[in-house]
Amino acid sequence: MDSVLNRVGRTAARRPWLTIGSWILAIVALFAVAGAAGGEFVNDYNVPGTNSQKAVDRAIERFPDMGAASADVVWHTDSGTLRDPDKQAVVKSVTAAFAGQPDVRSAADPLAEGGQVSDDGRTAIGQVQYDKKLRKLTEEATTRLQGAAEEARRAGLEVSFRGQVVDLSSQSETSGAEFVGLVAALVILLIAFGSFVAAGLPILVAITGLVLGTAGVLIAGAGLSIPTIAPIVAVMLGLGAGIDYALFVVTRFREQLAAGVHKHEAAGRALATAGHAVVFAGATVVAAILGLLLTGIPFIGGMGVAAALTVAATMLSALTLLPAVLGLLGHRVNSLRIGRRRPAEAAGPADSANNRWARWADRVAKNRYAYSALALVVIAVLTVPLFSLRLGAPDDSNAPKNSTQRHAYETVAAAFGPGWNAPLMIVADLQPGAEGDQAVERLRGTLSADGEVATVTPAVLSTAGRTAMLTVVPKHRPQDPAVSDLLHRIREDVAPAVFGAHSKDVYVGGTTAYNTDLSDTVGDRLPWMVAAVLAAAAVLLVAMFRAPLVALKAAAMTTLSIGAAFGVLVAVFQWGWGLSLIGLKEPVPIMAMVPMLLFAVLFGLSMDYEVFMLSAVKEEYDSTGDPARAIRAGLGSTARVITAAAAIMTVVFLSFVPMTDTVIKMIGIGLAVSVIVDVTVIRLVLAPAVMSILGHAAWRGFGRPAATALPTSPAPAAEPQRTTVG
Repeated sequence: MDSVLNRVGRTAARRPWLTIGSWILAIVALFAVAGAAGGEFVNDYNVPGTNSQKAVDRAIERFPDMGAASADVVWHTDSGTLRDPDKQAVVKSVTAAFAGQPDVRSAADPLAEGGQVSDDGRTAIGQVQYDKKLRKLTEEATTRLQGAAEEARRAGLEVSFRGQVVDLSSQSETSGAEFVGLVAALVILLIAFGSFVAAGLPILVAITGLVLGTAGVLIAGAGLSIPTIAPIVAVMLGLGAGIDYALFVVTRFREQLAAGVHKHEAAGRALATAGHAVVFAGATVVAAILGLLLTGIPFIGGMGVAAALTVAATMLSALTLLPAVLGLLGHRVNSLRIGRRRPAEAAGPADSANNRWARWADRVAKNRYAYSALALVVIAVLTVPLFSLRLGAPDDSNAPKNSTQRHAYETVAAAFGPGWNAPLMIVADLQPGAEGDQAVERLRGTLSADGEVATVTPAVLSTAGRTAMLTVVPKHRPQDPAVSDLLHRIREDVAPAVFGAHSKDVYVGGTTAYNTDLSDTVGDRLPWMVAAVLAAAAVLLVAMFRAPLVALKAAAMTTLSIGAAFGVLVAVFQWGWGLSLIGLKEPVPIMAMVPMLLFAVLFGLSMDYEVFMLSAVKEEYDSTGDPARAIRAGLGSTARVITAAAAIMTVVFLSFVPMTDTVIKMIGIGLAVSVIVDVTVIRLVLAPAVMSILGHAAWRGFGRPAATALPTSPAPAAEPQRTTVG
């Protein structure tokens, strides 16, 4: 592969304008295809085959007034009651306005018979049902609801909204987070390179890759369910990975220039070495993220596809567009310097074996068992909270304080009780005759006697009388484990006891049931995805280094850093350590999809540093056959770049934490912590210590190892030094 990459780099450097023009045409063409294909991001969070999904599908099928999507309307007055004639007239008028809006199937008057009104008559809950699926609606639906509610607000009533449709209008946006990350990354690159031109190249490459990746994601959205949160995750990963990939290549290019190599040949050699690492690392990232497709959950798989396409695009940008730009710049890559120091790369590879990182490698090697033990203790301490991991989902109590969902949640909890924010919808197919009706009454009586149930609504029969639907209101808030326990008890104990052999025709749905089913599904399928990701990574690493022990070590260490990141997530979000620092009020369970997504992403990203460092170690080992010297030289030549790359990824990921979406906060902190642990504890301590313990055994393998040394083809005469380098 090194010879292929060498040719790609030299060709792009010699024909820069052709390469740049091809990129422009590709971006324009892909966006044209995306526009024609009509790809879009959706909010279809279905989990096919689950009990809660079957409950929703059966309810929509059997009850004509049940819409494909809905929004709750919470009414409240501080004076008098909602049944006062003037207030009741306003409620009726506004409800009629809701019913007349586009895509609305029905709007329930909460003050009519059977409506949900608090005991003091000051609060009521109505519902607006839509005749389109959620993915077919836009935030305009909520805008129309808010507009119609102004009549009630002018009359002194409080009106707030919640539900799936309302959530469409509060989807997370990056809010400039990517620009904060880019500025921070630029500062780190300036420190690393000492040149504005060199520092700007990785950012240019990452942004270009993001643009191409976005077009690809839009095209994919025409055939896949890609959630609206996916572009944010893709931007986060694309920026971090894209800047890192380009950083590796630019570093090697400057080293070659400093050694007197012509710019075209330098671009080829940079791609044959650093580019080699980029290919394998990027392939591991893409393979790991695509492992999310194995979950069988459409929106999680769609998120994986979006992230994989974006990372692949940034990788392609680093392998083709970057060498073209480097070929144009040549020695001007060092222009616009800051300070008076020489670029670190100008010292040459020979000095890399005598720098502070090389001396650090010597210290670790001399005390390899002590450092191994210390690193494992640190990782173990960080991982301990993981064993209390509780999967779940944030609810409206975690929404921004000024949001309509948060106001609706608090109003309902205060007037009806916390369980009214976590209702369970039971849909039961009945057997013909009186036996079915009696079973429903027995079910209602059994549930009413349950100590964890606040109330059970009377059963509503379908038009044909074949299906009954009733609502069970728990005593606790949605995130309380007691609610999930109640759900499982209904399904596994109560329904079989009441319906016997026909209990399979009883389904329990609702938001809490959906979140529980999602957590259970993720828990069941996560081991398979983990196994697939580990296998794919092992195959790629063995193919690159032809050393199975090295591949096994890399997989094990990466898993350790991921475990530590999960432990920190639990400590922050479940235990509440430092929640106020990230804008949250109270602890929340870990969103079910987060561990699965983070494992795939983190496993792939950690391979960036592993492959880059091991490539340098392997290069020296092939040259000298001395494992100690190889570790010293490998760490000495790559540690500075790896730490700079890790710092960039960390600031990019953390720049997304201030966003209001709790899931984005979890992903940002999880990614940042894992990168920090992976570089400081794993790559700079545990990895060199373990490699020192293994010695020659680390590189015992089979066949001819993938070449990682610099190409030996003769180089043209060095390009004359420029006098205006800035």
